[in-house]
Amino acid sequence: MSDTASDMASDMVSGTASGTTSDTASGTTPLTIGDFARATGLSAKALRRYDELGLLRPDRVDPYTGYRYYAETQTDEARLIAWLRRIGMPLAEVGRVCALHARDPAGAARAIRAYWASVEAETSARRGLAASLVERVKGTGTAMNAPSYVLTGTALLDRGLVRTAQQDAAHASPRLVAVADGYGPEGGPAARAAVAELAAVPAPERAGDGVNALEDAFRAAGDAVAGLAGSGTTLTAALLAGPRLVVAHLGDSRAYLLRDGRLRRLTRDDTVVQALVDAGELAPEEAAGRPDRVLLLKALDGGGAGPAPALTVHDVRAGDRVLLCTDGLSGVVGEDELARAAEESAAEAAAGRALLALARAEGAPDNVGLALATVTAT
Repeated sequence: MSDTASDMASDMVSGTASGTTSDTASGTTPLTIGDFARATGLSAKALRRYDELGLLRPDRVDPYTGYRYYAETQTDEARLIAWLRRIGMPLAEVGRVCALHARDPAGAARAIRAYWASVEAETSARRGLAASLVERVKGTGTAMNAPSYVLTGTALLDRGLVRTAQQDAAHASPRLVAVADGYGPEGGPAARAAVAELAAVPAPERAGDGVNALEDAFRAAGDAVAGLAGSGTTLTAALLAGPRLVVAHLGDSRAYLLRDGRLRRLTRDDTVVQALVDAGELAPEEAAGRPDRVLLLKALDGGGAGPAPALTVHDVRAGDRVLLCTDGLSGVVGEDELARAAEESAAEAAAGRALLALARAEGAPDNVGLALATVTAT
């Protein structure tokens, strides 16, 4: 689906969609459920369901017949609901957007765009998995039929200028890069144990096998961290599977893909602040300065089996650079500067040191862990 549906829904939030019905004076003839359905594009069955859920109540219900009647002033809200459902938004999310619209139309518009961005990201991930599945079903997608790549890179750690202990971990190998950011009294051992589990992942030929391997490795990492009371770690990994990169992620460390001088983030932060941005309750430009931006919603928390990681699949080509880093770097250095430093040198180790220097120039208030690798044809 193109952006047209989401744009029209967003326009309706701000009241600019064509064909909307203006409020009518009180006392006008109410619309039957059939008339209201025709006026709004919602079926009578859907309207009854929305009434039951409290999403769109009729203006009045006849106490004797049970017939539902709607006011003309409800058509705008109903049409908004129709468009939100048309772009596939779940009912619970529709209700939240409608409630937000009542007090903050601009916030509701941001929420719609954030939802559509998540749909596009999920579609992109499924596209890679679908392509891998097609190859498997056809019996293709082996090393003979796809480009053969390795990751040439480096893993670097810096304690920073404020912290007294190093609680980050990083790993780089020809097939996998990973970073972890530990927290709590045993944060360092938690991060190292989690990364060690990922380092043992076998090299897959297909993206689907890579997804399965990373899911298993994240479960093993959760077990490895279990028992470290009050401690845990974020965990982000990128695994090369033929011509595709499988990314698994929990927490607020990040994965980026650098191609032709453009840096693209491959992960979304599992934080309270990011959730507020996604919900349209906080503008993206306001997020960086929030003191609570480090509050995590998901991580390997030492309590046993951790939450399932977010998994995405991305096409890669020779010359791409993959950057994974903890928030000790991404939290203090902007993405434009990250892109410039990451390609500053043909040698990954030199580019990595340039990235660490940027964090130090900003005071390096936290540990930094990074893995920087170039996709190289074999």
